[in-house]
Amino acid sequence: MPGFRAGYVHCFTFPYPFGYIKVDRKRHGAAESGAAELAEREQWLFWRLAQIFMQDMDYRLVRLNEAENEVWLESARNQNIHMIRLTSLNLDWSNWLKRDIEWAGDQAESLRKHLFKKEWHVLNIYVTEHPPVDDYEWIIEQPYTTGSGKTKVETLILARETAEHAFVRMAALLKRDVPLPEMSFHALGHHSLKEEVIRHAREQEKEERALFEYGKPFFTYVFMAVQIFMFMLVEVQGGSTNVETLIQFGAKYNPLILAGEWWRFFTPIFLHIGLLHLLMNTLALYYLGTTVERMFGRLRFLWIYLFSGFAGSVASFLFTDNLSAGASGAIFGCFGALLYIGVMNTQLFFRTIGTNVLFLIGINLVFGFTVPGIDNAGHIGGLAGGFLATGMVHFPGKRKWGTQILFLLAGAAAVTFALYGGYHADRPDVINARAQQQIENSEFESAYHMLSQLVSEGKGDAVTYFRLAYTEIQLHQREEAKKHLQKAIEMEPGFPEAHFNLAVLYYDEGRLDLAKEHAAKAEKMADKKMYQEFMDKLKGQ
Repeated sequence: MPGFRAGYVHCFTFPYPFGYIKVDRKRHGAAESGAAELAEREQWLFWRLAQIFMQDMDYRLVRLNEAENEVWLESARNQNIHMIRLTSLNLDWSNWLKRDIEWAGDQAESLRKHLFKKEWHVLNIYVTEHPPVDDYEWIIEQPYTTGSGKTKVETLILARETAEHAFVRMAALLKRDVPLPEMSFHALGHHSLKEEVIRHAREQEKEERALFEYGKPFFTYVFMAVQIFMFMLVEVQGGSTNVETLIQFGAKYNPLILAGEWWRFFTPIFLHIGLLHLLMNTLALYYLGTTVERMFGRLRFLWIYLFSGFAGSVASFLFTDNLSAGASGAIFGCFGALLYIGVMNTQLFFRTIGTNVLFLIGINLVFGFTVPGIDNAGHIGGLAGGFLATGMVHFPGKRKWGTQILFLLAGAAAVTFALYGGYHADRPDVINARAQQQIENSEFESAYHMLSQLVSEGKGDAVTYFRLAYTEIQLHQREEAKKHLQKAIEMEPGFPEAHFNLAVLYYDEGRLDLAKEHAAKAEKMADKKMYQEFMDKLKGQ
């Protein structure tokens, strides 16, 4: 188990500056013939307690030492005692007991840090024939607390003299009754109990392993093939870095989404901008996708991946007006699915993949916030979408209807809120899209007033000024149109349509030099027949 080192126990000896000293147990008056029976009684109690903790209290065996006289048990449900350390040995002196409790505390503190727990309570139980020979009560009277103060170790000594009191205190610490096992044992001795405990532990381990090996990847490879095929197709048709080609093949482009092309919430999942973008996302999909598909099965993975990609596109639509494409939102949804495991089974998550998952999420988000051109809104939307989508379907072979319905309602509410905000927000791309609809319907006055209001509030972008200039041309306000086209070019120098419209205005005024200048820029920025024809016309004059 992570955070644990190979432990040791000294059953009949203790560390001493001048070597190991043998302890004579005959001082208790035990006859040689009865020693074996007493040892068997202790072993029986040790394994019986382990059985009670595992089968009746849902503790999980996480460590059994080679000598088979020390077990560590962990619980994800008991909030009073998170871990039990159960040891069967003969206690000798109180100084050894003190050092062993401190060692147990160090091990528990390491585990607490590994599991990212705020506090960690450990019940440390010694099953022994007799308590230490010297004064020891002061050692266990108060819980041992580690240096950080976040790990607390309560110690009980189960000896013949202390058993009744120890069980009363054990019940108080665990917040439930713990029956005192009858101190007689079956003819088979403790061996049958030990086999039962180990069998139960193996069943628990098998059940947990099944979580990571439920299905075989299929759709992961399908999505990888689709995005590679689409990349090649886009490259042939005009290039994966060409804005017009990306829009043609379905990139997330807010004006067209606002115009009714809702499928652009899904199509960007399969498009990539440049070879490096494709390689990074394909590699990430291979590792994350296969992991999630093995855990949740094919159909659940299909749902998680597509919903996450959709959620990423919706978040990008809501928070950014830039063109975007890529499988990143869906891939972050795979992270969200793994986080769902962390919420539902925190200790299993951190004992296996948790630390690596959190590290990778953190690195990717930091990278997204610090490197220009990355749509972090889509990443965060995909992460949240993956978490919600996984909660809706839960784990394979299990049903948790209350939780699933709650996640379904939360997911529906989040999508509804985001879409409503995206379509009705008072932001430039939304206003621009509405104005474009009015322009197409020849409602130039209405579009003019809407865009003028946005400009007067200082919220307009380059597209706002461009469309405002177009309405002004239609309303014969050419001087104002020239000013607003120049403003659009100032805000976005690579705006071929603005250069072209400005060239036409200058041409109508007879200012051919300025017309040629802006027409040449438009032709250079965009390979359009209309620009070439106009430039040829200017050259002819």
